[in-house]
Amino acid sequence: MKNSKVAKTVIIVVVLAAIILVYYYSLGHRAKRQEVEEAIAATVVQSILMRDLEHNYPPTPKEVVKYYAEITECFYNETYSDEELLQLASKIQMLYDAELVANKTQEQYMQDLRDDIVEMKGQQLTVASYEVSASTDVEYFTQNDYSCARLYCTFYLKQQGGGRVPSQERFVLRQDGDGHWKILGWELVED
Repeated sequence: MKNSKVAKTVIIVVVLAAIILVYYYSLGHRAKRQEVEEAIAATVVQSILMRDLEHNYPPTPKEVVKYYAEITECFYNETYSDEELLQLASKIQMLYDAELVANKTQEQYMQDLRDDIVEMKGQQLTVASYEVSASTDVEYFTQNDYSCARLYCTFYLKQQGGGRVPSQERFVLRQDGDGHWKILGWELVED
C-alpha cells in the first residue's frame, strides 16, 4: 500500500512538472514567434535595401524587372523615412542603363519621383500586385551591337474601396559591359 501511494505521488509530481515545463516552453516560443513576425513585417523596405547588387545582381531581364517591381511596390505601398526613400531611389537607379540615368539630374529625378509618389497616394492608389512576362515570352534582339531584351510587366493598381486596375508596361533592357541587364526604358502599353 505504502509503495503504491509513493508511486502515485511521484507520478503526480512528474506530470505536474511536465505540464509546467510545457507551459513555459510554449510561452517562450510564442514570444519569439511574435518577435520574428514583427521583424518581418517591419522590414519590407529594409529587405529590399539589403540586397547587394554589386555581388548579387539579377541574372536575367525578367529578374531585373521583378526587382524593379518590388522597389516600385515599396514606393507606393510602404512607409519609409526620407533616408530610406533616397536609398530605394539609388537601388532602383542601379537597375537603369547609364544612358537612362544620364537623362535627368539626381535632383530632378528625386523631385519627379516624390511628385509621382504624392500623386499616387493622393489618388489613394497602391500596387496590389504585379506580373512579369514569363521567361519564354522575353524577346531578345540586337541593336547597335548591344544585346537587348523586351518584356512586359503588368501592375495591378488598387484604389481604396475599389477594384484592381491593370496597368501594363513594356520594358526594354540592354546588356552592359559586365553582362548585367539594365533597364533602358519603358512605356505604358495602351489598349
